[in-house]
Amino acid sequence: MKDHDAGNDHVAIDGPVSSGKTTNAQLLAAQTGHLYLDTGAMYRAVAFLALTNGVDLDNESGLVAMLGHHAIAIIPDPDTTPGYRVMIDGKNTGERLFDPDVAAAVSTVAALPAIRAELVARQRAIAAAGPVVMAGRDIGTVVLPDARFKFFLTASVDERARRRHAEFQMRGIDVSFEDVRAQIAERDRLDSTRTHSPLRAAPDAVTIDSTDMLPEDVVAKMRAVMEAARA
Repeated sequence: MKDHDAGNDHVAIDGPVSSGKTTNAQLLAAQTGHLYLDTGAMYRAVAFLALTNGVDLDNESGLVAMLGHHAIAIIPDPDTTPGYRVMIDGKNTGERLFDPDVAAAVSTVAALPAIRAELVARQRAIAAAGPVVMAGRDIGTVVLPDARFKFFLTASVDERARRRHAEFQMRGIDVSFEDVRAQIAERDRLDSTRTHSPLRAAPDAVTIDSTDMLPEDVVAKMRAVMEAARA
């Protein structure tokens, strides 16, 4: 299957939860002038809507029908913690999408083929409008398989749990480090073993371990790879 824009300058960034995808994709997009899109936010929006509307998380047809009644938009906003605002039907969800209950529900809805198909179509439509830095878990393998640049970010489970726990503490959410680490480990298991679009690095992706790296260093490495490919 060919991407909608085979001559694209798209950047696909994949990796597990809290591996630095959002921070580094946002920074890279700002430096390159690309549009930035965190696809994980779209799945969080579905999970949030399911919880809000009382739709069972594994009710695939019910969730698809629900999505038909709601518009989801990702708006870049550097003044927010994640670097964007998620608008549902024109209303800002704030940081509600990052609450523990939503985080715990994401893997279930993200494993449903019909939900992934719906959101992948929306993500490709966004990419068709111009160069994009897109972050997620299946961008280089499924959403934009012909992206010119592909990266797979990773980090140790302990480091990723530390990052996520720090985010919760900053927002005043009382959850133990052990609980956060267990949730991340379970998310890794679910994402990597699901039947539809499992989390994995694309064969031609450059893997970067961000455990001991600052975002600026990760992005500098990405840009060096990109510049070398253009030379």
